[in-house]
Amino acid sequence: MSQEKVSPAWLAETNTEHRVEALLAEMSIAEKIGQMAQMPHEHHSNDWLKEQVRQGRAGSVLNIVYTARVNELQRIAVEESRLGIPLIIGRDVIHGYQTMMPIPLGQAATWNPDLVERGARVSAIEAASDGINWTFAPMLDICRDPRWGRIAESLGEDPYLASVLGKAMVKGFQGKNLSDSDSIAACAKHFAAYGYSEAGRDYAYVNISENELRNVVLPPFKACADAGVATFMTAFSDINGVPATANDFLLREILREEWKYDGFVVSDWDSVSQLITHGFAENERAAAKYSLAAGLDMEMSSKAYLNELENLLVDGESELKWIDDAVRRILRVKFELGLFDRPYTNVKAFPVKGNKNHLQAAYECAVASCVLLKNDYQTLPIRPEKQKKIAVIGPLADDGYEQMGTWTFDGKEEWCITPLRALRDALGENAEISYVKALPSSRSNDKSAFAEAIAAARIADTVIMFMGEEAILSGEAHSRADIDLPGAQNELLEEISKLGKSTVLVILAGRPLTLGKTQHLVNAVLYAWHPGTMGGPAIIDLLLGKRSPVGKLPVSFPSVVGQIPIYYNHRMSGKPATYDSFTFIDDIVPRAPQTSVGNTSFHLDAGFEPLYPFGYGLTYTHFSYSHLELSSSEMSAEGEIEVKCILTNEGQREGTEIVQLYIRDRFGSVTRPVRELKKFQHVQLSAGQSTPLVFRLKAEDLAFYNRQNKWSIEPGDFDVWIGGDSKANLHQSFRILAN
Repeated sequence: MSQEKVSPAWLAETNTEHRVEALLAEMSIAEKIGQMAQMPHEHHSNDWLKEQVRQGRAGSVLNIVYTARVNELQRIAVEESRLGIPLIIGRDVIHGYQTMMPIPLGQAATWNPDLVERGARVSAIEAASDGINWTFAPMLDICRDPRWGRIAESLGEDPYLASVLGKAMVKGFQGKNLSDSDSIAACAKHFAAYGYSEAGRDYAYVNISENELRNVVLPPFKACADAGVATFMTAFSDINGVPATANDFLLREILREEWKYDGFVVSDWDSVSQLITHGFAENERAAAKYSLAAGLDMEMSSKAYLNELENLLVDGESELKWIDDAVRRILRVKFELGLFDRPYTNVKAFPVKGNKNHLQAAYECAVASCVLLKNDYQTLPIRPEKQKKIAVIGPLADDGYEQMGTWTFDGKEEWCITPLRALRDALGENAEISYVKALPSSRSNDKSAFAEAIAAARIADTVIMFMGEEAILSGEAHSRADIDLPGAQNELLEEISKLGKSTVLVILAGRPLTLGKTQHLVNAVLYAWHPGTMGGPAIIDLLLGKRSPVGKLPVSFPSVVGQIPIYYNHRMSGKPATYDSFTFIDDIVPRAPQTSVGNTSFHLDAGFEPLYPFGYGLTYTHFSYSHLELSSSEMSAEGEIEVKCILTNEGQREGTEIVQLYIRDRFGSVTRPVRELKKFQHVQLSAGQSTPLVFRLKAEDLAFYNRQNKWSIEPGDFDVWIGGDSKANLHQSFRILAN
């Protein structure tokens, strides 16, 4: 390829589309294909990578994080390649760069888009200061199986909540203007249905109906596409026999034709070559052919596009139009990022990473993410003036690395304040704190330190147990079949419970754990997820009552693993279970006769309810709901109604309630979920205060994909509930009228 520099025709243009077309007209086939290749920095020698950039054979580089190295590669791209096209630099900035926010599932527990946006903004600023201009987040996969390790990266089981928070994350990453120096391109992943992998095994087969796909899986992606997310990423999964990376139904029919999405789509790591492993493509040539035909614009890591696309064109097996369209989309994002006008990063123009404001954002998000699951006898908050001897026990009480969670390539362990350190800082000389790790790790079965832990607990007024799972037990390729507390943790809890002490369990984990064998052993349970850099101060301020818990579950918690999948927005079935229609197997008389009369849908040994429902979370006060009223009992197909109620803080202290509105379409052309979240509000009330609440519910909020998979508003009867979780019982009904 000639390296003679060309006059940049795009410089004379001001309109982005005109700039894209002017540049595209100057490009050779090889240079176009080069823009469609993303090179992993860590897999190649520095000299080799520089030469690929110089030759125009790389449109993006992955996992290079040092500003000087990024600037050097950008210099080669801009000054030494023939066309001077800058690189887009990608990195997994999932829930923080160096200042770590809670894992995304923990952020989802805040139900707070402002905090989620703020956390993503901090992440973008820190990453951009090192030359990174593209992150592979948010992960929008709806997940109903906590065995799947990547549930940690998800925003939970509900499409509405995931849509609201996903849009907030996109806004935080991309800022007010994508061209701003501290904005980075976001990436909606994994398109689509990755969270439905069989048995919660990563990369496994997905079998899903089109109606389920459209009504449950796709809404968060559509919301983020409409919000202007710059890029999409395909899933690893084989979906109904066609892997997502070569799935033309998803990429061309839905994303491009129906949604009119004009950003670019990147594969997941090596997933083009994995089409061969799937048994979908017989070789690299076929993998490249099928992926391009489906609408995949950029290949991550593998080199099927680089090796085969030009040959496919020559042989008439592919279309130049598809390549041109892909390159247009890639160039458009580069222009929108301002890379042609500002390819280099000036680190001095950015605030110092981990500054006070960044740490405060991490702290606020961690506080709001913690969910109080149990608080018998008002065990919490702890009162140090009365409980002067505190035993801190457990493998996760003083481990800054583990509290950061999965996907923390760049997180600074030394910045992390652990719960033990935070407790000592908070109480100083005002309490006697004893600490026993008890187990070498969360996975350990070594009980040699149990005696020391029991001795410390025996003389304490209050015992705080920090347990759960290490970061390595969740995340990509870290699925678990048994999601009880790992190792000997439950045995330790059983021994401590025999002492009859006031015991608080704080769980740090990347997923919902099955606590059916655990929660009865303690007086209080605070679920802290993996809370990030400032997790320690957040947890301790909650335990001591300096802050009040507000978090709500973004996913249902099963009692035992055999209940999975268990989720709140399930279908009714023809024989739904009720509290008076099932009997646990232990209560059945031996040799009871088999009958089909009166049978319902439940597990003989676990019932039909989760241990903790979606939307659940306690506070340090008590809220009541009353006087639910509708502005009308009827609504037109273009209309709306107001849903009103009174919220009262009946407790003795101020608190914040996340008020949730659910609906049910009683009869549809396809069966509808028993409940669906449609709205929520954060409401802060002083002790004894009441306030009226108003939700505006539009007919379009009740639309869904019908039997023909067409978006429709169907007339008929609807139920509406308002309350503090998905089991809310304050109820009214209304009707949508036919046109």
